[in-house]
Amino acid sequence: MKQQFKVNKTYEEINEKIRKGEAVVVTAEEMIEIVEELGVVKAAEEVDVVTTGTFGAMCSSGAFLNVGHTKPRMKMEEIYLNGVPAYGGIAAVDLYIGATALPENDPRNEVYPGKFEYGGAHVIEELIAGEDIELEAYAYGTDCYPRREIKKLINIKTINEAILCSPRNAYQNYNVAVNKSSRTIYTYMGTLKPNFGNATYSSAGQLSPLLNDPFFETIGIGTRIFLGGGVGYVAFHGTQHAPFGVKRNKKGQPTGGSGTLMVVGDMKQMSTDFIKAASILGYGVSMFVGIGIPIPILNERIAYYTSVKDDEIFAPVIDYSVDYPSGNAKPIKYVSYGELRKGFIEIDGKKVPSSPLSSYYKAREIANILKEWIKNGEFELSKPAETLPAPEPDVKIEYDERKE
Repeated sequence: MKQQFKVNKTYEEINEKIRKGEAVVVTAEEMIEIVEELGVVKAAEEVDVVTTGTFGAMCSSGAFLNVGHTKPRMKMEEIYLNGVPAYGGIAAVDLYIGATALPENDPRNEVYPGKFEYGGAHVIEELIAGEDIELEAYAYGTDCYPRREIKKLINIKTINEAILCSPRNAYQNYNVAVNKSSRTIYTYMGTLKPNFGNATYSSAGQLSPLLNDPFFETIGIGTRIFLGGGVGYVAFHGTQHAPFGVKRNKKGQPTGGSGTLMVVGDMKQMSTDFIKAASILGYGVSMFVGIGIPIPILNERIAYYTSVKDDEIFAPVIDYSVDYPSGNAKPIKYVSYGELRKGFIEIDGKKVPSSPLSSYYKAREIANILKEWIKNGEFELSKPAETLPAPEPDVKIEYDERKE
């Protein structure tokens, strides 16, 4: 039997309060203290929206560009942007540039581990910054598209569209990476020292969007979000979206990767403050993406989810020297984000230094910017056209009668 709620709000009611400047909007950090003080029912009654944020390396990112027709017209097939290959198998002058794409002359072809200087993420960041990009393209030529080659400069103002379209962003939770081997290894989780010399992690924990809505009750197709400094949308569930059958904590948050989002947004609205290219030694290129998602407090269960603390969220510690690359990764243990943020975790009695690859500072900044947008009536909430695949919530709220 489904739990009956004492608080029931609608998107329409919350948006009307936003339009009138009456909505109570807080960040996920602030919601923790509010629920502790008031309890979940009173918190749900008082708070209308909780804002979240994350800023981390999201390798599965990229952009669709339409660079405009040439004279004579051309159906671009082999395409390079500042020497980085882009995919042209779409139509005429549409292309897709992936964040991890690397030029043929990249130092990855040199002695391992290699130093990766420039790739697709850098092209995307430079486009957003308004810089000129060299477009070089070749085609086989047709009667309707006779031109066979072109080389010219483009920028975000001269091209028709620049749409960030990332198939897998905002992982719900993620691994803590360690190295149990006797050699240094180079991974997308950074350089890992031998014999458990360090541990790296990548999540905003209690501020992270999908950890504040663990069963995707408010985040779905069409959800309006903060993306890269502008307004974006959830387009679909992301690739590798796997929220079923995962171990969860008492508040419902998964203790592993679980859900992901496919997101889209207009790059012409974005800022390089929230889209940053990264060169990762021995791995390649990635891109840091800023995402913020508003959580409407429709009832006390959602208020309960958004009061989750770092000490309550656990991530799996995975060996990246053997277990992860073999595809047979089993957690060495689970650690909380509260432990990780203290700067070390313990493995087999050894203190292992821990450091984040994501920025909690930027996640907090994103949550606060989104909070101000909503409070100022500049950003309304959108009810999902369809919810994302997820198990039914199985968290029963235990009411504190002294507070409720």
